[in-house]
Amino acid sequence: MSDEQRFGDVVVVRRHAARVAELVLDRPKAMNAVSSAMAAALADACATLAADPAVSVTVLTSSHDRAFCVGADLKERNSLTDAKLVRQRPHARAAYTGVLDLPMPTLAAVHGYALGGGFELALACDLIVADGTAVVGLPEVSVGVIPGGGGTQLLPRRVGAARAAELVFTARRVAAEEAARLGLVDQLVPDGEDRAAALELADRIAANSPVGLRAAKRALRLGHGLDLRSGLEVEDAAWRSVAFSGDRAEGVAAFNEKRAPRWPGE
Repeated sequence: MSDEQRFGDVVVVRRHAARVAELVLDRPKAMNAVSSAMAAALADACATLAADPAVSVTVLTSSHDRAFCVGADLKERNSLTDAKLVRQRPHARAAYTGVLDLPMPTLAAVHGYALGGGFELALACDLIVADGTAVVGLPEVSVGVIPGGGGTQLLPRRVGAARAAELVFTARRVAAEEAARLGLVDQLVPDGEDRAAALELADRIAANSPVGLRAAKRALRLGHGLDLRSGLEVEDAAWRSVAFSGDRAEGVAAFNEKRAPRWPGE
């Protein structure tokens, strides 16, 4: 059971039971190429989700049967003057940072092509579930630019600096099995099962404390790359933000009473 909310003609938010939201890329005629309109819709959808305390997990999916997202809309880019491209840049960035800054755990369900900005949208999520048809990569240098949706920063955090450099510099596409082996995706599932598997994983995650999940994500994100002492301070601040919450009280009570918790989400 779910309800839907549209953002323009190209992005849909579905709210499922058990505190799971699905953020759907829905521009199938262009294989979800990110146009200016789609970037704006995605940023708006993310702002709506970020402000919704009832959402514990967000799953990023695609309505196209052969592609997750093929990246920037190069046809539109080709029509832009230099001045228009400069003006478009903040709006494009807002789409990628919108996904990256979602406060709850995020999962990407990837099948088919996830290239350039499409792969960057997946990289902006905490976990990537892919099926056997997935093909990922950052081919931007092959068209005279660089990854501009976070790829040069997110990819090395996943696979290390040298591996990221090889993938960015060669612009090569990586098929599903190699992508899983290299850590470009986190879970490989049979063809056609990426969305179902991601939603199932989202349900498992969403069974936990909403307050705890957001604080844990904050600690993981803010602590990454810091020295150990600084990272432990980040963790302590996140712990203090939940230690006296209603969720903590309910979690302890439910454990002692041997029942499922009824999270207040505060």
